[in-house]
Amino acid sequence: MKRYNIKSQNGKTEYIDILTEQEENYVVRFTRLDEGDEKTTEETITKSLFNICLQTGYINPTPVMETSVA
Repeated sequence: MKRYNIKSQNGKTEYIDILTEQEENYVVRFTRLDEGDEKTTEETITKSLFNICLQTGYINPTPVMETSVA
């Protein structure tokens, strides 16, 4: 699952998780964290709209946290 941060107002955290990829769409989960409250919704977004959001900087990939196996 890939996660992308959404540009948002101060004090708010918003991100998108890509759940599944279809031919022309993504099924995504939007999560909004605001003063301890969490709201999630699942939506379908076209790949072209998603790519426009990436190109304009409205969304940005979240760095992958690497874990090591001991």
